[in-house]
Amino acid sequence: MTTLFSPSLPFKTPQIPLESTPRAWMPKRVLFSPEALQQSWGLQILERVQQLGLPVEKLASNRLTNLRGDTERETYQRAKSTLAVVCATPSQFKLQPIPPSADWQFHLAQGCPAHCQYCYLAGSLSGPPVVRAYANLPEILDNLRHYESPNQFTTFEASCYTDVLALEHLTGSLAETIRYFGTRENAGLRWVSKFDAVDSLLHLPHNGKTRTRFSLNAAPIASRLEGGVSPLPKRLQALRRMALPVAEGGGSYPIGIVLAPIMPIENWQTHYAQLLDDAQNAFDFNCDLTWELITHRFTPNSKDVLLSWYPSTKLEMNEASRSEKRNKFGGVKYVYSREQMKEMRAWFESEISARFPTSKILYWT
Repeated sequence: MTTLFSPSLPFKTPQIPLESTPRAWMPKRVLFSPEALQQSWGLQILERVQQLGLPVEKLASNRLTNLRGDTERETYQRAKSTLAVVCATPSQFKLQPIPPSADWQFHLAQGCPAHCQYCYLAGSLSGPPVVRAYANLPEILDNLRHYESPNQFTTFEASCYTDVLALEHLTGSLAETIRYFGTRENAGLRWVSKFDAVDSLLHLPHNGKTRTRFSLNAAPIASRLEGGVSPLPKRLQALRRMALPVAEGGGSYPIGIVLAPIMPIENWQTHYAQLLDDAQNAFDFNCDLTWELITHRFTPNSKDVLLSWYPSTKLEMNEASRSEKRNKFGGVKYVYSREQMKEMRAWFESEISARFPTSKILYWT
């Protein structure tokens, strides 16, 4: 069995005060394109960041420049500390399907302020990993109705290329999107996060049309490979708050747990069993809970990008120990062997079903 880390002392879940301040990303630079400042939502974002005292630069053109440093590491650090408020381009209004997560994907932003060493965005987005938030939100939301099916409930994923909750204090776009879906008869929103600042979302009129999911992982993976995000206990507590009934407003949200990326680290059953036990303790009441189980994979391009960002990473990316999986265009990704996948899938499905008999596992990949 391939292992990720060397043996270590048993992990103990840290005791974090529930009243402690949620983690909030504060960019060192906030750039606004001219067209973003022509949008009403762009002006609202400008007001938000100014109230937070963040440095604002109004660009002379709609192109983003001066993002690169002298080295790849400097470029990464500069980009990861920059928020660019721009407009979604016309090509982004032609939505793409995103099975098995949802029927369609759309974007409130692209780029993520977190520092996960297995980042799925590596190799997916071109150029420096600057966070781009979109100022033409009303236009983005209005476009979604063209993709709703009259015959079945249509789902829309907003978290393919960003962590929407990580940006919410800067943009307010997630709350506005939840309100929008609360008015739709036959469409639903899906989003996922590793952050925990959910206060502004608890009382929204979502009408059960938004499924809130949080990304969780085994403690050694979360503590060593996930930088700049909320600790696991805080994520569980935030998701619990979203699932509990509130005194007024939209009521409890449908929720989900995304286990990703699942890795067969040393003693993986023990570490993941502890995570499932913690989740069982957090959700000791009836709630609408789903699971998404996603194993780790990488491509040659994503490996090169990740090693340039995190040259000292301990993340296992050994092609020789993996199986090749090709898509219809000839691209290759490296996944775990069929035997490993079979063993892990059987274990997770059995352990989750034993603890959460009324929940639903949406997919394994």
